[in-house]
Amino acid sequence: MANPSEATEERTFQYQDSLPPLPVPSLEESLRKYLESVKPFLNQEEYQRTLNISKDFEDGIGKELQQKLEERARTKRNWLEEWWLNAVYLESRVASQINVNYGGPAPYIEHYWPAQKGTQIERGAIALWYILKFWDLLRKEKLPVHKSGNMPMDMDQFRMLFSTCKVPGITRDSISNYFKTEREGSSPSHFVVMCRGRQFTFDALHEGSLLTPPELGRQLDYIHKKCHNEPPGPGVGALTSEERTRWAKIREYLISLDPKNLTILENIQSSLGVVALDDASPHGTAEDYSEISLALLAGDPTIRWGDKSYNCLTFANGTFGSNSDHAPFDAMVTVIMCYYIDQELVKSEGKWKGTVEGDQVYLNRICKIQGSPEVRDIPLPEELVFTLDEKLHSDIRQAKDQYFQQAADLQLITYAFTSFGKAHVKPKKMHPDVFVQLALQLAFYKLYGRPGSCYETITTRLFYHGRTETLRSCTMEAVAWCQSMINPSSSLKERQQLLLRAFVKNNKLMKDCQNGKGFDRHLFGLQLIAKEEGLPTPELFSDPAFSKSGGGGNFVLSTSLLGYTTVLGAAVPMIHDGYGVFYRIRDDRFVVSCTAWKSCATTDPEKLVKTLFQTFHEMAELVPTPAQ
Repeated sequence: MANPSEATEERTFQYQDSLPPLPVPSLEESLRKYLESVKPFLNQEEYQRTLNISKDFEDGIGKELQQKLEERARTKRNWLEEWWLNAVYLESRVASQINVNYGGPAPYIEHYWPAQKGTQIERGAIALWYILKFWDLLRKEKLPVHKSGNMPMDMDQFRMLFSTCKVPGITRDSISNYFKTEREGSSPSHFVVMCRGRQFTFDALHEGSLLTPPELGRQLDYIHKKCHNEPPGPGVGALTSEERTRWAKIREYLISLDPKNLTILENIQSSLGVVALDDASPHGTAEDYSEISLALLAGDPTIRWGDKSYNCLTFANGTFGSNSDHAPFDAMVTVIMCYYIDQELVKSEGKWKGTVEGDQVYLNRICKIQGSPEVRDIPLPEELVFTLDEKLHSDIRQAKDQYFQQAADLQLITYAFTSFGKAHVKPKKMHPDVFVQLALQLAFYKLYGRPGSCYETITTRLFYHGRTETLRSCTMEAVAWCQSMINPSSSLKERQQLLLRAFVKNNKLMKDCQNGKGFDRHLFGLQLIAKEEGLPTPELFSDPAFSKSGGGGNFVLSTSLLGYTTVLGAAVPMIHDGYGVFYRIRDDRFVVSCTAWKSCATTDPEKLVKTLFQTFHEMAELVPTPAQ
């Protein structure tokens, strides 16, 4: 029988069974919203053609597909979940480490941990301790349930944060998840540490309790010294950066060479996460995180496992970050954990405050930790040594070559706008997220003289196993406002009225998406039903208007708000001539990360972000703060 105190305390996953199923919107409503979304990109003749195609779809094949989708929704609590995972992530064959993974979420360090040589192990141990504390919260189901108002949100994605790995397949990858709560049974408790092309493992529990930071430091220090006093390893991790089918075939060969290789792969797959001890020293400041962001998204592939749900990256100068596979969860999962770490580090002033005979002491250096009563007699890390032959060494070289070639093409800038932030925008009755989205529309319009199709991630976690919906923030209202801003004859009042209309429209779209009334995932489902039924692709999806407006993963601007925290990340654009824009919002600043490909002559992230910052000023000046 449950302890009464336990019975009244909310558990992390307790509402999972009572969450509502993901709804299927009406076909008529979704097509109406779709037609609105394509208008900014079509002339009158093109729009009429798309309107006719949409009507034919609604009256014809669309009706049949809608019926089949509704039938599917009656037997699955989330009709989209399996399709989304397979079609978007697991069946994709592109190399995923740069193209799919996102990099960056970490305890950012401007407020207490500036870059400092010689702090890698000490800081790594403390950060790892808080990662373990977060794992322990999940194991005990003590992570507070996220809510929208008083409505619980789906927490299932947090099950995928630890002990989770994507496994390559010839035509489709799979996800292996080994995590269990304490109620469900035992769960893996080991880390894998990678350093200079070698990999090690150690258990993060000893006699049932978590290793302390001094103990974690002892383990990291042992690995670091060993790797710096001996030759580097082959860097098998680089294979995870290969094209997926090629990696799957190499993996099969690796396993066939020696059964021990499979044991090592399973050890990596089931580990809590991978910790990389990186020799690089990327710098970041409170206003420019570009160098460190690039190192996190596209750094050394031999000391990260691209298929892991969580790679904790620790650099030689004591800076941090992470790299995560996007398939098992969305970025908010790592953002939440990293913000937790960040806040705990602030509370502890970035130091481990250990206890020796009841007295608080500060253990700031590994040299002070060795032989301390804080370090129990724990087993040393074990090295995981793959059996390799010349073919595999050649495969690793090839993987590294293709990875570094793509990494060299990636341009990434991360700048902070510090003139003002949320605290200045909210009193003007402007939603801070919509403020950034509309400013981005204006920045793009100024640079290109046309609207930019834009994808913004909106969560659907009010529903069972909900992930995301697309908010298309390039609306006709946004375009009308952008045009007024570059038209010298537009009056201040006209610009203000048009901006207000654009805000109202975007707010409405945001609420619709959150409440399961978006249309992009719905159309995606109808498209997949047709494919599964062996039907020809409906004309709605082959119509140029579909891709021109961003459909089918063709958005020029791929954007995401990473919340109102100290945590930021980055991901590559959806298309070669597009941008990836991640941003975070604080009371006193907006921090924006923007990616593009150097090989595209028409994109310039530096110019886009600087123009965006100008538009922030213009918008703030446009709307007066209401009198108190």
